[in-house]
Amino acid sequence: MPRTKSRRVFSKEFKLQVIRDVDGGMTIAEAARAHNVHPETVRLWRRTERKYGDRAFAGNGRSYSDEARIAQLERALGQMTLENALLKKALTVLKEQERMAGRKR
Repeated sequence: MPRTKSRRVFSKEFKLQVIRDVDGGMTIAEAARAHNVHPETVRLWRRTERKYGDRAFAGNGRSYSDEARIAQLERALGQMTLENALLKKALTVLKEQERMAGRKR
């Protein structure tokens, strides 16, 4: 049975060190060779660090949960806004019907 290669896991400190090397003047290719990682991985780490700053590399798939929560709340707010508009319209229609029914008497 062939043995599958497991994914390597890098610490936040390691990723930040690689990024510091690149920011310090090394090319991405040089830093990747020096730290034995793929250059595209280094590019991804740099983008992530620039985008999220101190929150980058928080770990284990939950690093950006704040953004996910904000997106969820924005969706809920949008839904409630639509429901509010519908209820206002229904209230206007009901008031108009009452007004018209009062005239007929």
